[in-house]
Amino acid sequence: MPEKTSPNSASHKVHSGIKRGLLAFALVFVFALLAGQASAQQGSGENSGAQNGKAAENAAQPDGREGFWQIILDSGPVGLVILLLSIGGAALVVEHVIHIRAKVLMPSGLADKVRETLKTGHVSQAIQECQSEPSLLSYIIQSGLAEIDGKWTSIEKAMEDATAEQSARLYRKVEYLSVIGNLAPMLGLLGTVIGMVMAFRDVSTAQGAPQAKELAEGIYLALVTTVEGLIVAIPALAAFAFFRNRVDQLVAETAQQALHVFTPFKRSRMGGERSR
Repeated sequence: MPEKTSPNSASHKVHSGIKRGLLAFALVFVFALLAGQASAQQGSGENSGAQNGKAAENAAQPDGREGFWQIILDSGPVGLVILLLSIGGAALVVEHVIHIRAKVLMPSGLADKVRETLKTGHVSQAIQECQSEPSLLSYIIQSGLAEIDGKWTSIEKAMEDATAEQSARLYRKVEYLSVIGNLAPMLGLLGTVIGMVMAFRDVSTAQGAPQAKELAEGIYLALVTTVEGLIVAIPALAAFAFFRNRVDQLVAETAQQALHVFTPFKRSRMGGERSR
């Protein structure tokens, strides 16, 4: 009997291309960010001392976009890690939106087509139809067809095992959003601790009463990293809850469709077993 076609092999090349593209985008984004910081520092060094009044006026009224990028840069290495987590979380959300869908997990018309084929007794043709449309549904059906020569309980057990295996695979993919949602605030807390350590270091090394400006850098870093961590964590955890419930719903619907495919076969097999 032909081997089962796993839904993993069908989309492996697509997933690999998406991951490589997202990794390249993240690297280019970080390098562009660092290059922009170096360019800004060089430009400020060349123009220092010229038009001091104008520089003071621009400092009093900073551009909003420059302020945003400066906040990202001022958060330091911890902020860059949080930024990479945000890019990874966005990539995971896009990937889940594309692949965790009813049309992908349960191709339209596959269950009815295989059901009609099984009515005619052409098991090998039913297997070929499943292999032509790799998906969660086809994998579960093929698991049942692999035990077609046994009792109905064997077929049912094979489909239950296949459902549990593939649902666990989907849950593992969704779980990465939970990891990001828990890591981001922890990294933000790490940045907060680092910022407060810097602030108290300035207090300990200052001669006399410390000035507010001397403490501002550490406190600023502490607040920025905390905000960045929460901004990444909140949507990541919300997306994790959404896709987890989505997986629950789609797996249950897929298992129901797979059982529906075998309904005529189940009736005939159960009737034969009772007559013995």
